[in-house]
Amino acid sequence: MTEAAEPEVLFEVRGGVGRITLNRPKAINALNHAMVQQIAPKLVEWASDDAIDLVLLVGAGERGLCAGGDIVSIYHDAKEGGSGSKDFWREEYILNAAIARFSKPYVAIMDGVVMGGGVGLSAHANTRIVTERSKIAMPEVGIGFIPDVGGTYLLSRAPGELGTHLGLTTARMDAGDAIAAGFADHFVPSANLEKFYDALGSGSLSDALSEFTTDAPDSALGAARDWIDRYYAADTVEEILEGLRGSGIAEAEKAASDIESKSPVSLKVTLASLRRAAEASSLEAVLNEEYRVSLASLESHDLVEGIRAQVVEKDRNPKWSPATLADVTQADVDRYFASVGSAELGLEAEPAEPNGLEKNA
Repeated sequence: MTEAAEPEVLFEVRGGVGRITLNRPKAINALNHAMVQQIAPKLVEWASDDAIDLVLLVGAGERGLCAGGDIVSIYHDAKEGGSGSKDFWREEYILNAAIARFSKPYVAIMDGVVMGGGVGLSAHANTRIVTERSKIAMPEVGIGFIPDVGGTYLLSRAPGELGTHLGLTTARMDAGDAIAAGFADHFVPSANLEKFYDALGSGSLSDALSEFTTDAPDSALGAARDWIDRYYAADTVEEILEGLRGSGIAEAEKAASDIESKSPVSLKVTLASLRRAAEASSLEAVLNEEYRVSLASLESHDLVEGIRAQVVEKDRNPKWSPATLADVTQADVDRYFASVGSAELGLEAEPAEPNGLEKNA
C-alpha cells in the first residue's frame, strides 16, 4: 500500500495566526497551479474570519521560501500549446493582486531562496521579513522570459535605477539589498524565526517586530547607486551596455557581461516593461500588461530554449533567436504588448496604492 503524498501547501490556524506553508522542499517549494488554487480561496476565507488576526507565509525546509514557478511544467506546456500556463498565470496574477490588497497583516518570511513566483507571493505583502540567508531575484531574462507576478511593478519602483539593474542582470539581492530596493521591510536573524512565530501567536505583530528585528546588513547594491543610476537611465539596452562597458568600473563591466548572456528579445521587452510599469497607475494595471507579455512569451522561441538550456538539459548554452540585440526589431518588442482580446486579464485597481509602494527617489 503506497503512502499518500504530502500536501503541497499546509494550512494551520493557531493563536490568531493563519499559517501557509509551501510544502515542496525538494523543489525549494516551487509554485504550481494546484498550489495557487489552494492558497487563493484560503485567503478569501481568512480575510472574513474573525479568528484570524494575521496571515504568515513560510516555506518548508531550509533552502528557501519559493524558487519560483514550476518552469519545467511551463516548458512542457509551451511545447504543447501553452493552455495550462495561461490558466496558471491568470490565477497566479489574480492572487498576487489579492495579496497586495489583503485587509489584514500578511507576514511573508523571505528566508533563503525567493525568486520569480516566490517574489509574487511575498514581496506584495504588507510585512516582509528577510534573513541573513535571503537570496532574492527576478531571474526571468536568463530563461528567455520577462519579469512577471507584479515584478515589473516592484522593480520600477525601486530607488533610482536599481530595478533596471536587477531586471536586466538577474542579480540576487541579499537582505540588505532587498530592503534597499523596496522588496522587503525588516531583518530578523534566522535563528530567531521560531521565536518570532511564537510571538506572533501570543502577542501583537508590532511587539514581535520590535523584539526580534535588528539592523539589516549594509547593502552593496545601495552603495553602487551612483554608477547604476547613471548608466541604466539610458533609453536602450545597447546604450546601457555601452555605458557600463566604458565606465572603467569593474562591477559595471561585470554587469554588462551578465546582461550580454541573456536573451536579447527578453532584455528589450524587459526594459520596455519596466519603463511602462513606472508610468502605470496601479499594480493591477501592471499585472494586466504582464499577462499579455507572458502569453506572447509562450509563443516565442526563447522561453522554451532558455528553460531547456538552464533547467532541463542544463547545457547552459542557449541559442537565442533573435541572436543579438541588433537583430531585435521594434516590431518584435511591440508584439509582446499587443492586446489579447477576450483573453485579457482584466484586473481593476482599487483607489489606494497597494501597500503604499511608490517610486522612490
